[in-house]
Amino acid sequence: MKTTDTPPSGTAGAEVPAQRTGTAAKGSSAPAKSSEGKVLNVFSHGVLVLWAIMVVLPLFWAVMSSFKTDTDIFNSPWSLPGSLNFDSWGRAWSQAHMSEYFLNTILVVGGSLVGTLVFGSMAAYVLARFEFPGNRFIYFLFVGGMSFPIMLALVPLFYVMDNMGLLNTIHGLILVYIAYSLPFTVFFLTSFFRTLPTSVAEAAIIDGASHTRTFFQVMLPMAKPGLISVGIFNFLGQWNQYMLPTVLNTDPEKRVLAQGLVELAASQGYKGDYSGLFAGLVIAMLPVLAAYIIFQRQVVSGLTAGALK
Repeated sequence: MKTTDTPPSGTAGAEVPAQRTGTAAKGSSAPAKSSEGKVLNVFSHGVLVLWAIMVVLPLFWAVMSSFKTDTDIFNSPWSLPGSLNFDSWGRAWSQAHMSEYFLNTILVVGGSLVGTLVFGSMAAYVLARFEFPGNRFIYFLFVGGMSFPIMLALVPLFYVMDNMGLLNTIHGLILVYIAYSLPFTVFFLTSFFRTLPTSVAEAAIIDGASHTRTFFQVMLPMAKPGLISVGIFNFLGQWNQYMLPTVLNTDPEKRVLAQGLVELAASQGYKGDYSGLFAGLVIAMLPVLAAYIIFQRQVVSGLTAGALK
């Protein structure tokens, strides 16, 4: 006579409540985690909103004040302008010579930006793709240049520029800006070139392309996100540069915008043409905002390309 092995009633009854208890415990932990996630999300969004207000409010106040008169700025500094006053923009552009400073800045920053990207990308490509004695030493020299304070080099740089006849010249300032921006550019692009696939370059060389043609026609277009990112950073740093042109460019006719704004503020004395000063500030600020707004996606994609690949 066969007997079927059936679990005791007590055992079966004990298993069911245990399963229900485990399910209930998991269900209770899920709302707790979701509530913690909501609190963290609200906190992070609140911090971002507060940071955006701290950044946008001064910019908006400067733009708003540039369309006011001096009387309106002192009587109602936080109110919107009753009418758009463009006289301050005209005074800043013509009488304060902001147009000349703007043109000088375009020439200096444009020439130095092109030179920095060309020389920096070439050096970074060689350091990232070719192994030769002294490769790491040269790379760490560029990295060390990022930590070297520019203030320590002002005096010897002044005498070097003076001996070479480059003081108070546009091309001399361009060369200094290129040298100032090369360490960060080489450091950034070296890491970026290492993430690019080597098979494409090898295929181009097998097809008969020289190293120069491979770099300019194959690898450089592939590095476009990185070039745009480092170009934006260099543009911001060079456009707002004040210390180098102050020391190396004392000719009033060749001043850049940063020098022009300081001169505009100092020349007013106790008169205080604040509307013209705000207008000059906005004129100097607009190209930077336009460049960042236009290339915002490229900057983000260039910064994350190395991590994603």
